[in-house]
Amino acid sequence: MAQGQFIAYYRVSTARQGMSGLGLDAQREAVARYLNGGEWELMGEFTETETGKGANPLEKRPQLRAALELCKRRGATLIIAKLDRLARNVAFIAGMLESKVKFVACDMPDANELTVHIMAAFAEHEAKRIGERTRDALAAAKARGVRLGVAGPANLKPNLEARKESADAFAGKLAGLIVGFRARSLTQRAMVSELNALGIKAPNGGEWHRGQLCRLLSRIDRLN
Repeated sequence: MAQGQFIAYYRVSTARQGMSGLGLDAQREAVARYLNGGEWELMGEFTETETGKGANPLEKRPQLRAALELCKRRGATLIIAKLDRLARNVAFIAGMLESKVKFVACDMPDANELTVHIMAAFAEHEAKRIGERTRDALAAAKARGVRLGVAGPANLKPNLEARKESADAFAGKLAGLIVGFRARSLTQRAMVSELNALGIKAPNGGEWHRGQLCRLLSRIDRLN
């Protein structure tokens, strides 16, 4: 059972997570489960929306600095839901272990210093892997013609042009058949029936309907 005074620290990595509460509720629940029973006092809670990257997370995380300072003044223990909420950096965790601030991670409350170092090393390694996967995904997107860092029409243009070319090619294949339908004075409804009876698939791969036919006729007229 928990004993003594505690300062809770919660962290999410993005503003979206911070606004939605995604992740924060789970962290608060983990702390509450750990503090269930015993003689303890939760003296403060600090919440941060900031990345855990960097050699010294304290430079970017004022809430963590404030939590640690309060722990030192009160002799309290810093409590976090998971070790990676503190930092994904072995050097920083090592510095925490060497400081006068005690801390406990709810996901590994009985861990000794060796275990904490190992888990911190794993978290740092996983953070690097995530970065590598992100860079690979961006490189693949760039190879497909996506303009990185550009949103909206600039990135949509290559895709729209490809779809237009495909639609024009499809219309060109059916242009001769449509000429014959018109020569027979078929109504649009009759044309739809003929296309379906002939087993010709619509652009979406299904059966034809009048809306699709109207778009086809307009495209053929523009091409001619």
